[in-house]
Amino acid sequence: MSELTAQVRLVPMSDPAAAPLLAGLRLEYTSRYGPNDELARYPESEFAPPYGAFLIVVSGGETVAGGAFRRYDAATAEVKRVWTHPRHRREGLGRLVVRELERQALRRGYRRIYLTTGPRQPEAVRLYLASGYDPQFDVGDRPAQGPLAFVKEFPVKQVGKVDYCAE
Repeated sequence: MSELTAQVRLVPMSDPAAAPLLAGLRLEYTSRYGPNDELARYPESEFAPPYGAFLIVVSGGETVAGGAFRRYDAATAEVKRVWTHPRHRREGLGRLVVRELERQALRRGYRRIYLTTGPRQPEAVRLYLASGYDPQFDVGDRPAQGPLAFVKEFPVKQVGKVDYCAE
């Protein structure tokens, strides 16, 4: 599958089409970190307009990727819930999700994105580094515990431009 055959949809987190993403994340987090409450940490309203967004990528009627953001502060969106179905990894869908989340955050006036990932998710670290995020930790001496934080700043002149993240 290519990005061209995938459709990006903004949906509420409670939309039935979001269920595969949430189930996939639950399995991913549990298999890597054991029992945890990560998915229960924020209510659905945190990922809803006007301050947040929840998006899915659909191909062939199947939810294959997605992600979300919430308001971190007045200028910063916090990206959460980025996921790609295991059968569709390494197809560019993670990059598509990150670009679309950036585009949506810019439309809402955010000038900065903050996100964290876990130390047992090296593919996420690679995705964020390749997407231009600045690690807030020493990449050469990655911590084995705790969240790994990243930030990305957008020039003020780009805020509100809908084509900023387009290739």
